[in-house]
Amino acid sequence: MPGRAVTAMVTDDLRVPLLPAPPVHDDGTADTGGVLAWVARHLGHLALEGPDGVAASRIRGGQSAADTALATLDVTGYAAQRSVVAPVARRGATVLSPYIRHGLLPLPQVWAAVGGAPARDRSKFRDELMWQEYARHVYARVGRANAEPLRFEPPRPRERPSADRWADDPWPPGMACMAASTTELHDDGWLVNQVRMWLASQWAVRAGQDWRRGEREMYRHLLDGSAAANRLGWQWTIGQGTGKVYGFSRWQVEKRAPGLCGRCPLKDACPIQEWPDADAGPPADGPDLGPGATPAGPPRAEVTGEPDAVWLTAESLGDTDPAMVAHEQVPRVFVFDEPLLARLRLSGKRLVFLAEALAELAADGSTEVRLGDPVTELTGRRVATTWNFTPGFARRSAALDVVALHPWPWLRRPGSGPLRSFSAWSRALG
Repeated sequence: MPGRAVTAMVTDDLRVPLLPAPPVHDDGTADTGGVLAWVARHLGHLALEGPDGVAASRIRGGQSAADTALATLDVTGYAAQRSVVAPVARRGATVLSPYIRHGLLPLPQVWAAVGGAPARDRSKFRDELMWQEYARHVYARVGRANAEPLRFEPPRPRERPSADRWADDPWPPGMACMAASTTELHDDGWLVNQVRMWLASQWAVRAGQDWRRGEREMYRHLLDGSAAANRLGWQWTIGQGTGKVYGFSRWQVEKRAPGLCGRCPLKDACPIQEWPDADAGPPADGPDLGPGATPAGPPRAEVTGEPDAVWLTAESLGDTDPAMVAHEQVPRVFVFDEPLLARLRLSGKRLVFLAEALAELAADGSTEVRLGDPVTELTGRRVATTWNFTPGFARRSAALDVVALHPWPWLRRPGSGPLRSFSAWSRALG
């Protein structure tokens, strides 16, 4: 199968693709240059930019990069500087979210790592970790319904920009704050949370465009992009989760990125000089976020047989994955979901980040990397795996022979309380 897979294996008379492991250095860390070429060759047809446009982010993937980031974590000053956008040297954001999203740094581990930080900074940082957990609880409860308005309909600009001014774009050409934000998104695949709010508000609150299209575009590029956290962030920013819209204006840019407006071609005719003139939408008939059971997976391992493979998912690629730890002598397998990736068209940066993590896992020769439909690739095998909160996991695991299901490492295990409000939810959990 030239250009798609180097070798192949036959399982139950079904030919399935087995990719070579992404390359590593002698010390077992990912060889980024080699991984880049590997992604372009084997996954480039699935990348947003195509095989010739695959590039790496400045943020490295892999367990060694995650461990270094955590070991050097210092949240002193985080409360005051977490929303700083520029200059970059003054940013307080930690850039741990890509590692958290893919299970390289589980939330409980990160929570514990800041135990000795100054009280105000520790509290603010842990609030952000709780937000990630809340997003996972909501996604576990409502699944893909989080792509619909949760509590309120989309915001309604009182006066839409004229077609001759903005055409079909959510911002005018030359707008420095938007240009800087989208450039960083496309180059690095990561943004300070403040900037994510700017983009969402500009797109949906001021320009009145379909928030789901904007959310999908951001998701394609973010290394930490997840259907749980990214969608919830957009819903809260534009008021669909709270009924209160976030009004992005020049004031935020001058406060969080001083000097940027002074270099903007539109500085004397700023299209966001004032607060956006928009109202929150009316109440929506959204998914049930009231009291009710939230799926949480097993509280302890459920083992009914001996596995012959540990199935790794994109939510849990770290060396503390419960299934991998419990079955350390069992070969591991990760499947790049080709049908899903063909629909999503993720940026090559995201695929490189995943491949860097897989390269380190595969350094000892015990990890298979496959390309295809996960159910097809794993049918006929007895698998151990770690439960996760995504609807895709629920659907696929139900079709497989899972003989060992291990618990998800929750920061706060879901119960039966309401999920309408983050603040009420977090207070109830303590």
